[in-house]
Amino acid sequence: MSAPKPLHSHTAPLTELQAGVLRGVLASEGFEFEERPYMLYFAKKAKLTVAVYAKGPKALIQGRGIEDFITLVLESRVLGEAKFGYEEVHSPELFEPHFGIDESGKGDFFGPLVICGAYVNPDIARTLKDAGVRDSKAVTSDKKIRELAAAIRRARVPTSTVVIAPPRYNDLYRKIGDLNRLLAWGHARAIEDLCKLCPDCPRALSDKFAHVRLLERALMVNGRKLVLEQRTKAESDYAVAAASILAREKFIDWLDAKGSEIGTILPRGVSANVKNSAIELIRSHGPEVLEGLAKTHFKTAAEVLAAA
Repeated sequence: MSAPKPLHSHTAPLTELQAGVLRGVLASEGFEFEERPYMLYFAKKAKLTVAVYAKGPKALIQGRGIEDFITLVLESRVLGEAKFGYEEVHSPELFEPHFGIDESGKGDFFGPLVICGAYVNPDIARTLKDAGVRDSKAVTSDKKIRELAAAIRRARVPTSTVVIAPPRYNDLYRKIGDLNRLLAWGHARAIEDLCKLCPDCPRALSDKFAHVRLLERALMVNGRKLVLEQRTKAESDYAVAAASILAREKFIDWLDAKGSEIGTILPRGVSANVKNSAIELIRSHGPEVLEGLAKTHFKTAAEVLAAA
């Protein structure tokens, strides 16, 4: 039997109290702190980093010596419980056969809405765990997203992908008129495709975006046989994390390809930089350019059209 691969990354959900306790522990251990966007704090010592994200909150630990840090510092001095290495004992549902669904691009003005699904069983879940697959929101570089996506493909994970490019997205939104209903429509199609690949799968899990009845009503024949679960922080699940990585890869690939096609960079999010890029595109290509590149129901669309 081959030796287990060294761990290079670990994500741990925290309470606000635990995030504060962890900061104190890191300070006492000589970690240096930096301010980073979207983080409560970022700390570094030697080749080990600890990023604590405001959303969650959650800690992303990367670098060398992760195993010792988790067991000797995080679990013993902050979390007060020993779970590392015993995930199958403490969270057996992570390893049971199920689908995970997640999306990318929902909050980005430019680009498609991408919804992906992934199936795991015990063997696949262990492979993804060893590969360091985690929520795409905790991955800070496109290079790492693509590396993890490649690892998911090497593991031969059954997956499905629904890419709703801006022209189709805008048309659907005008007909449906509600983002949660549009998300349910996309989730249902990703689930239906997975059901064809893995017809015996008993359940599907996604992050909570609306009442579960909304998704149940959108499901087709095969999907209606599943037990549907929605919960916050679902990305801690290996199937959902894999789906989030694949969705993010497809989203950034679309932006890169379309940006190359029109000769400009399409930035992410809804920042001032996004608005400036949209204004320049409107001035050079006309207002109709947004229909093929952006989500036109965003208030950003009205703002940039007025400014251009």
